[in-house]
This record gives sequence, C-alpha cells and structure tokens, in this order.
Amino acid sequence: MMKELLIPNELIINRIYLIRNTKVMLDKDLAELYQVETRVLNQAVKRNIKRFPDDFMFQLNKSEFNEWKSQIVISNSEKMSLRRIPYAFTENGLAMLSGILNSERAICINIQIMRTFTKLREIIASHKELFEKINKLDQKYDYKLKVVWEVIDQLLAPPTKDTKRIGFIQEEPVT
Repeated sequence: MMKELLIPNELIINRIYLIRNTKVMLDKDLAELYQVETRVLNQAVKRNIKRFPDDFMFQLNKSEFNEWKSQIVISNSEKMSLRRIPYAFTENGLAMLSGILNSERAICINIQIMRTFTKLREIIASHKELFEKINKLDQKYDYKLKVVWEVIDQLLAPPTKDTKRIGFIQEEPVT
C-alpha cells in the first residue's frame, strides 16, 4: 500500500454529513478524496447499480440539497459546478465502493474512511455508555446527586449583580 496517500482523519470527518439521520459521504467529496472526477465515480457506480440498494446510496432531494449547500461554506465557482444533485453513500455504500474502485489510491482511502467510521461509532457508543451510567447513578442516588448537581450548577452559573465583592477594601487617604 502507498503510505504517502494517507490523509488526515479530520479531512474525512469534515466530509461526513448527517442526512436522513444517517452518516453519509457525498459523491463529490469521495471523488475528490479518490482523485477522480465525480462523473467517473458515478459511472462506476451506475455500471454496478445492483450493488447499491437504497440503504447503501441515495440521491439527495432538492430541500436536502439546498440545506446542505447553506450549511457548508463553498465558493460561487464550486456552487456553479454543482449542476446536479449529489448522491450520498452510507457506510455500507462506501464499503461496496471498495469492490468497484480498484486503484491503489481508492483502496487506501477507502480503508481509511472505513476506519474513521468505526472510530466515530466507538466514540458515539462510549458517550452513550457514559450517559447511561450517569443516569443509573442518578436514579440510584437521586437525592444525593441532586444536591451535587445543584451545587455544580451554582458554581457554573454567572454571578448575579447583587453579589458583594470579597476582599480587603482600602479607604482613600485623606490629604
């Protein structure tokens, strides 16, 4: 494998969108990562369309497309190049892409994308586990934790205007 082709995970993470409550990557971004034209990527998919059911790939509708365009910062020249509504690939669709794109770069990038999706899933799972543990503790020690949470809330709350300043107040010298 070509190690120098690896790209920063942040580059991949910044291209993962939540559309229809599903994490997806768009054909335009994938083509850029694979260093091919978007039409070439889509042609390869269309030649193998049976491998891409609706839960692997879908085309954004107009409202999703407009919302996506409004949420990202792209130049006017990039907007002008978006002549058609993009296709979105789910994690399963990305895995299937690895079977139809055989360049060494595509293989390396696809492996990295799959690893990034796995890391994201692990992070989300650990947050859910932590949230569940806190909820269980909260239910078990409801009264005691309630007092702790109230104290924490008071400490984090911004000071009110009526608070007195603490410290030594020096009187003005009389001259």
